[in-house]
Amino acid sequence: MVLPLGDLEKTRIVPFATYALIAINVVMYLYEIDQGPEFQTAYAATPYEISHNVDIDAPFILIPNPAVADPTGLDRAVLRRTVIQQGPVPFPVWLTIFTAMFLHGSPLHLAGNMLYLWIFGDNVEEVLGRFRYIVVYLASGLMGTLLQIAASPDSKIPTLGASGAIAGIMGAYVVWFPQNRVRVLVFRFLTQMPAVMVIGGWILLQIWQGVGSVGRLGTSGGVAYLAHVGGAITGICVAFMFADRARALQAEHDAQDGWFYER
Repeated sequence: MVLPLGDLEKTRIVPFATYALIAINVVMYLYEIDQGPEFQTAYAATPYEISHNVDIDAPFILIPNPAVADPTGLDRAVLRRTVIQQGPVPFPVWLTIFTAMFLHGSPLHLAGNMLYLWIFGDNVEEVLGRFRYIVVYLASGLMGTLLQIAASPDSKIPTLGASGAIAGIMGAYVVWFPQNRVRVLVFRFLTQMPAVMVIGGWILLQIWQGVGSVGRLGTSGGVAYLAHVGGAITGICVAFMFADRARALQAEHDAQDGWFYER
């Protein structure tokens, strides 16, 4: 297990956009807990709803789950289904592609995503500027969700989380700063690794697991690996578009020593 804890690359800005995104995600999760599971599934992006442009208004839906054994031995399909509470949304259902980016399934899900955003977001924000940074964040989340939906358009299992958006930020980071040193926890040991190993290895793992998950889509929940892949590809494409800007900024960093913010 490799867990990033921080990077050693200094920035000359206070990353207000990154901090704002973290704050919004945390506040939304607290609100989500207060509202209950119906709010969570209603405002998450359900592939079936998006691909068919219909809002499932049933109080709950049943998802066949072949991984769950029938304890009676009578092969009753209803005993092998997962119940998902459902609720309506007060706006066109396709907008849940965006609301889903600010929802999370658990405190651990939220904490992991926000940790990655905090580590890698400030450097990307410095290159792009706040407005472009937010646009890239949203675009990466959008493309990640669309790839997940395209792989299983009839799935009624909701998808949610900021992972696709953050994968886009990480994709841009690894293109611009492949040799930046990242502090990581490898099992119980603290060490440093280049970003290309930390992020590049993570992206390759998502591709491998995403391909392996295709056959299970729509039948069970879990990690939306394809959303990570779609987000990362979006961020990588953006990084090549702004490569000159990143190189110029790096040259300024090399020429000026001091007046940086670091973590």
